[in-house]
Amino acid sequence: MDTPGATPKRRLTLAMIAERLDLSTATVSLALRNSTLVAEETRKRVHALAEELGYIYNRSAASLRTARTNIVGLVVHDILNPYFAELVSAVETELGRRGQTVILFNHGDDPLRQRQFLETLLQYRADGMILCPAVGSKPQDVARIVDAGLPTVLIARELPDLPEVPVIRGDDRTGIRFAVEHLIGLGHRRIALVGGQQDSSAASERRAGYEDALRAAGLPVDPALEFPAAGSRRAGRDICGDVLEAKPTAIVCFNDLLALGIMMELKRRGIDPGQDISLTGYDDIDEASVWSPGLTTVWNGQQEVGRLAAQTLVDIVAGRRPEEMRALVKPVLRLRETTCKPTA
Repeated sequence: MDTPGATPKRRLTLAMIAERLDLSTATVSLALRNSTLVAEETRKRVHALAEELGYIYNRSAASLRTARTNIVGLVVHDILNPYFAELVSAVETELGRRGQTVILFNHGDDPLRQRQFLETLLQYRADGMILCPAVGSKPQDVARIVDAGLPTVLIARELPDLPEVPVIRGDDRTGIRFAVEHLIGLGHRRIALVGGQQDSSAASERRAGYEDALRAAGLPVDPALEFPAAGSRRAGRDICGDVLEAKPTAIVCFNDLLALGIMMELKRRGIDPGQDISLTGYDDIDEASVWSPGLTTVWNGQQEVGRLAAQTLVDIVAGRRPEEMRALVKPVLRLRETTCKPTA
């Protein structure tokens, strides 16, 4: 609030900055948007003076002139999962280099919350969206948003019948197969699969990879050894007793969080992973390598998925068709200390 009787401060404008630097207002505007059309040294001069003067770039006004807001929605289902934290970081890094601002939203696998946020992105004229669809999402939900003008890239999960919407994710079927083949090679024949929600494409792919490996080795697929569960440490602790009642010699988990939860409960029961029973995770989050014992797991390429998703969305917004509409990042089995030959 201005002091009574004082002369009101003039609102800073692009023209003022342009005049001080002997530049055109168009050049200043481009520089503040970090456009590569302006030399880097000039961009630095413009940003430095804008900061000195306390100028705040009016993105809404600029979007009316350019039809771009430089805002991208990033929509996931579990921001507490380190897999998504690593993926989000990669997306923000890649888009940040291009002057884009990322708005992160966590739908918690609630399709209604997801729909409300997608409509909000449309209302605010976001440039695009990177989406891990909620379990229960219908293809037409996403198609409606894309048809309304919001460029979209799917990550981690996919939906059927969306040929014009690119998908970037890890190769889940192959990754789980790697883990199960490793356990079979150690001599395991009773291998439990824990985790994955029934309606998730990622869960379906990983279940298929698990069953592929068993059949290829001539082993039966026993539904009594499959345990759907949420992908959290708590879920791992809670379900561990049921899994042990099925008497597996090895446990393959849908993700690392489940595996770490199971590991905690196994230790509480006096069972040593890597000595008394084999245990594998999936994703290779940072924790997997620092726990004791180190968790054998499958690297799921979260950083690469995030980087490719960001690049793909930038291409779509620029009017370029992606080179690949369905890109699968190749998984890598990371052998550590939680797998061993069966003890019986």
